[in-house]
Amino acid sequence: MKYTQLGHTGLKVSRLVLGTMNFGPQTDEADSHAIMDAALGAGINFFDTANVYGWGANKGRTEEIIGSWFAKGGDRRDKTVLATKMYANMAPSDDAPWPNHDLLSAVNIRRSVEASLRRLGTDYIDVYQFHHVDRATPWEEIWQAVDVLVQQGKILYVGSSNHAGWHIAKANEAARRRGSLGLVSEQCLYNLAERRAEMEVIPAAHDYGLGVIPWSPLHGGLLGGALRKEREGGASRTSSGRAAEELANPAVRKQVQAYEDLLAKHGIEPGEAALAWLLTRPEVTGPIIGPRTTEQLESALRAVELELGDEVLAGLDEIFPGPGPSPEAFAW
Repeated sequence: MKYTQLGHTGLKVSRLVLGTMNFGPQTDEADSHAIMDAALGAGINFFDTANVYGWGANKGRTEEIIGSWFAKGGDRRDKTVLATKMYANMAPSDDAPWPNHDLLSAVNIRRSVEASLRRLGTDYIDVYQFHHVDRATPWEEIWQAVDVLVQQGKILYVGSSNHAGWHIAKANEAARRRGSLGLVSEQCLYNLAERRAEMEVIPAAHDYGLGVIPWSPLHGGLLGGALRKEREGGASRTSSGRAAEELANPAVRKQVQAYEDLLAKHGIEPGEAALAWLLTRPEVTGPIIGPRTTEQLESALRAVELELGDEVLAGLDEIFPGPGPSPEAFAW
């Protein structure tokens, strides 16, 4: 495994981030523990979760599974850089939440931290992330709540997720006025097929020293050999969700076929290439991988050692061109 600093901090994290969203809904507790053991054994020390994972009536279940894994001992907690997220309503139903039981008010931040700590069976969270922007709560209030939690030792760093570039700027300028560290990472949708983050989110992260943690690096399976799996008739994530919607567009199918043909020419697995491409991006700390099995984890691990040559990188840029720098991308 290779390691890097998380943004401008001194925190050293693995170049792959273990995503745990499948733990509970799709992967049972025993298999989830096996995947976490395998990940830690392979050197992955950065684990990502969220308080809502488990979904529906089982919200919080994923954090509980991680907590039961920590409880096994063996320095599991000490070796893990733990990141979780808060923002959404934690009630079992999707009815309108009780006031102050969602979003980023100081009271809900405090409540959410305490609840996550209980489920995770730990007394601190390494990276506490805001799952979405709260347009109603001022950053001064958010940072006041964060500063108290940092002083109490309950959280160490703070990151954002799904924030626009100007949200990152506004957040960190407010933190600077308070003498606070501010956001240290941004978790955003970013992959070969979805490069809009390059217009403003990634430049803002670069300017403020945030590490970028891409989620959905395979774009819901679209970049994982979707058309080849479709031809082979095997079960695939692309039968529904984001990838299925994308593949319904003939232009996207043509694009994905060109992608798979390019990689087949060079003997490279599509999913591994998509991860390896993200690892070439200078602002990227590490993509979030969400294996449902240890076999999927092993495939992702190979991406860390995969070197993409100039011809492959040029071909990928030709097939999936980025938007270009801002404001030129939309102004001229």
